[in-house]
Amino acid sequence: MRVARWVAPVTLALSVAGLAVSVYLTIAHFTNPELLVCSDSGTVNCEAVTTSAQSTFLGIPVALLGLLWFVAMVVLCLPMAWNAASRNVHLLRLAAAIGGIGFVLWLVYAELVIIGAICVWCTVAHVLAFALFIVVVLTAQDLLSEG
Repeated sequence: MRVARWVAPVTLALSVAGLAVSVYLTIAHFTNPELLVCSDSGTVNCEAVTTSAQSTFLGIPVALLGLLWFVAMVVLCLPMAWNAASRNVHLLRLAAAIGGIGFVLWLVYAELVIIGAICVWCTVAHVLAFALFIVVVLTAQDLLSEG
């Protein structure tokens, strides 16, 4: 069974949009957090979030991890990946979506509870990852039950 015609272009668009946001966040991380067009005071404070201790995971910038995750999702959401005969491709896409949203939940917790500030750009990446997760999970059962 193939997925609905809209699934591949929608997931690819979500992945590419997330990749663009992640590239922006990664550039800001490695150059200057003031590059982020975002508030730097109050509850919405991109600089506080992107320079916090939680902006790295095991010494790796979270922005870079997001960039790498979205690159993987771009590949896994290409039309040929959605049409792959191998069940492993669909399992890998599902596992990546689940792992990604798990990390997003941690990051949202870190923003709201630990840091006490929200980054608008991070939130955009989180929303894109969540939308991608929803579409992948909703289509996974049909794809995986064929095996």
